[in-house]
Amino acid sequence: MPETKTSVPLAHSLVPAGPVADPAAAERLHETLFEAAASEGWADTLDAAWPALASVAGASPYLAGLMRRRPAHLRRLLETNPTSGLIRILADTDALNAEPDEVRAPLRVLKADLHLLTALADLGGVWDLDQVTGALSGFADAVCRAALRAVAAEQRARGRLVSPPDDPRGPVPGLFGLAMGKHGAHELNYSSDIDISLFFEPRLMGLALREGEEMQDFANRVGKGIAGLLSERTADGYVFRVDLRLRPDPSSTPPVVAAPMALAYYESVGQNWERAAFIKARPVLGDPRAAARFVKALRPFVWRRSLDYAAVLDIQSIKKQIHVHKTGEGLQAAGANLKLGRGGIREIEFYAQTQQLILAGRDPDLRAPRTLAALTALAEADHIQTAVAEEMSAAYVELRGLEHRVQMLDDEQTHRLPESPQARAAVAALAGWADLAAFDAHVEALLGRVNARYGELFEGGEDLDSSYGSLVFTGVENDPETLLTLGRMGFSEAASVADTIRSWHHGRIPATRTERGRELFTRLAPRLLEALARTGAPDEAFRRFAVFFSGLAAGVQVQALFLNQPKLFEMVLGVMAFAPRLARTLGRQPAALDGILDARFLADLSDDTGLGEQMLREAGEAEDFEGAMNAVRRLHREQMFRIGLHAMTGRAGAEAAGRAYADLADAAMRILAPAALVEAERLGGAFPGAVAVVALGKAGSREMTAGSDLDLMTLYDAPPEAVSEAKGWTADVFYARFTQRLIAALSAHTAEGGLYEVDMRLRPTGSKGPVSVRLSAFDDYYAAEAETWEFMVLTRARVVWASDPAFAERVSAGIEAALRRPRPGVNVAADVRRMRALMDRERRPHGFWDLKLSPGGQVDAEFAAQYRQLQAAAAGEPLTLSTLQALGQDPILAEAWRIQQRLAQLLAAAFEGRVDPEAEPAVFQQRLAEAAGAPDFEGLKTRLTDLRAQARRAFEQAVPAGRDGESPDPRSTS
Repeated sequence: MPETKTSVPLAHSLVPAGPVADPAAAERLHETLFEAAASEGWADTLDAAWPALASVAGASPYLAGLMRRRPAHLRRLLETNPTSGLIRILADTDALNAEPDEVRAPLRVLKADLHLLTALADLGGVWDLDQVTGALSGFADAVCRAALRAVAAEQRARGRLVSPPDDPRGPVPGLFGLAMGKHGAHELNYSSDIDISLFFEPRLMGLALREGEEMQDFANRVGKGIAGLLSERTADGYVFRVDLRLRPDPSSTPPVVAAPMALAYYESVGQNWERAAFIKARPVLGDPRAAARFVKALRPFVWRRSLDYAAVLDIQSIKKQIHVHKTGEGLQAAGANLKLGRGGIREIEFYAQTQQLILAGRDPDLRAPRTLAALTALAEADHIQTAVAEEMSAAYVELRGLEHRVQMLDDEQTHRLPESPQARAAVAALAGWADLAAFDAHVEALLGRVNARYGELFEGGEDLDSSYGSLVFTGVENDPETLLTLGRMGFSEAASVADTIRSWHHGRIPATRTERGRELFTRLAPRLLEALARTGAPDEAFRRFAVFFSGLAAGVQVQALFLNQPKLFEMVLGVMAFAPRLARTLGRQPAALDGILDARFLADLSDDTGLGEQMLREAGEAEDFEGAMNAVRRLHREQMFRIGLHAMTGRAGAEAAGRAYADLADAAMRILAPAALVEAERLGGAFPGAVAVVALGKAGSREMTAGSDLDLMTLYDAPPEAVSEAKGWTADVFYARFTQRLIAALSAHTAEGGLYEVDMRLRPTGSKGPVSVRLSAFDDYYAAEAETWEFMVLTRARVVWASDPAFAERVSAGIEAALRRPRPGVNVAADVRRMRALMDRERRPHGFWDLKLSPGGQVDAEFAAQYRQLQAAAAGEPLTLSTLQALGQDPILAEAWRIQQRLAQLLAAAFEGRVDPEAEPAVFQQRLAEAAGAPDFEGLKTRLTDLRAQARRAFEQAVPAGRDGESPDPRSTS
């Protein structure tokens, strides 16, 4: 039988990997080694191997260091064939059977032996990729078994473990580990961590432990012991970095998971990327029979015989999250991520795995764990072209080889080609390239071909990447390319965003707890992130969206709605970016979004959507007064959100929004006022009178904003001697109780939140008088005692509800009569000017953005409008509640009020309390500018400054002071 490279001593089979990148470094090593070889009689062996060793030493400081520190070991490797060398290393590892402190150093020495052997056999052209990764994976298997033996021996010595060391069920009966990923498929790379999933069968483990030992604690101790023994860095280095996170929901489960719990997880919320991970899984340590049972039980989860369309789309999403450029533009060798980047190893693996997940449930021949075998099987079954399989396989082999060479430089777990030309030239030399430019061009072409082939898989349909780059949220750690993509999108907290989205994919919130919910979220996530990027404030918007999304009781309907109505989705995300008031509504009460599911949500605000009837119906179905309050609050919350969203996005103007807010308040009062009356009658008995609720201020003029309170008064009439049937309450007591119940119904905070702050101080005699006023007392007060400011208030009064329609007419007539009644000797203009001057002195504006109190602000326009209305009332002209209609002859004041009301609507919809728009995102500033008809935010400030100056002058002209501060009273009878 002819000799092969693997059957002759390594020194005589090695060939140079490429040119010597650093001749000086190689020469320094040669001097050290030659001195040892000459004195110990193996100089001829060194001379035979030196051309190959020089190319290694000139490029890899790590490998040069291994040879320099242990020349005797190098001699043994060179004088032995590589197969025998590997067998010896594995046998020595399997022979280790002691506690951790005794095996820690030997394991690290054996790892160094294995690393040097593997690197020389790889770089010297002795082993192919399968042999290299097989040797690395076989050693990983052996050290995992040795680590478990060591930890079990330690636990046995401490009395916690009572099973014998030679138990056929393994060192810890019932406990087992699966090798995952490349380790599981015998594809481990040179400087890789190893992914191990650890499980235990409670029944078996319980029998192996001392009485009273808690199984989960014990299992955790063993798992952490294995990981620590292999991962810990000592003076001798480390063995493997161990990752235990490829287990069910690793952020909320212990490092070792009970097998029944794990199976339940995979059956209920297991994701397709987890199915893909188990394609490569195999038992590697512990109880062999328990492991076999577990793997068998997992088969239906991994290999599904039938898949619905949504499931196929979700599997395809694993691929579609990676950004593809079919022309290969933008690919550079410098800094290229050979594993995770475009055209990298992961794309080839996903190319095979996604098709395996779809097809191998019905065809077991496609279930090959190794990537190359899977590509071959797919080609043989005619699922991909043979030429494509061969091209992808060749690319995979070459990329894996390059990945190994990058890692061999310094034994680092990296997959990136160095940015530095000098370091990249060392990789190129280990790959046989002397010309760095030619090497770079070759790598870029290779990556481009893979990326293009990858793009052809599942071509068409919905993209799940982004124009910014890849968005991959599978696995248990953040994808580096995805973090770069998020950074390009404007997220400053990219890792936190990625962590959160991966947790949602894990089903940790109700919205993604079902399989359908997770499938929908896979499609929604890239749209979400791109839309957030367009808001200009993506971090803040994402934080607010996360509060809302996590609070949803279920997610299928809402996510489906967002996917089917992208414009609506953009609207909601805009709210998240610069409307914290609306965002808080969604965060505190996600049910507010239920209204979006209603087809009427996007209807014009002026359309009759049947809100009043719906509110009446749902309140009527309530069992008691509190139930009616909650029913009204639920619908009110939805409608407040709807109006705010329309206002924020420009679907409704300021006037339309003001009327809609007022109509909503009216609807609530028309339900709760009769309910409060019924409650008063329940407490005190029936009463033979009538009562009306009168709205004042912004509610009366129907110019409310999201932040408006309710200025109200209640007026009543009853026979002088009337008392309630049960308690004998007089009229003033009965209607005071009614008013108190109404105030509570409107302002109290229940489980469904609150409605409005209620202010009753604008009633006759204010807070000094009764809370509810008899109509005759109202008439008398306005005939004899009311001051000018109270008549100004009355210009915006209207009856919202009355227990008797005839009484509503009487109240309306009384209000009009009060406004039209002559007031001899009263100088209204002077009163109005004095009140405005007093406000200028005592209620200073809170900065430039105080739209109400600033000179030329809304108060100037409203005072002028109320003055005009009092003029009209005195002249017997028609009355109006509208500020803009009252300012018909004052166009500058009307324009100033209109513009500032638009801004007020937006600021109130977006924020609670005072706000400085200067500190808000540019997108929101631009929205303010657009609302005011300005080109940009600076233009808005300029326009507002000019308009206010004109409005103040217009106010002074509209409300003339006259000589010595006086003017004729337009309502005087003289």
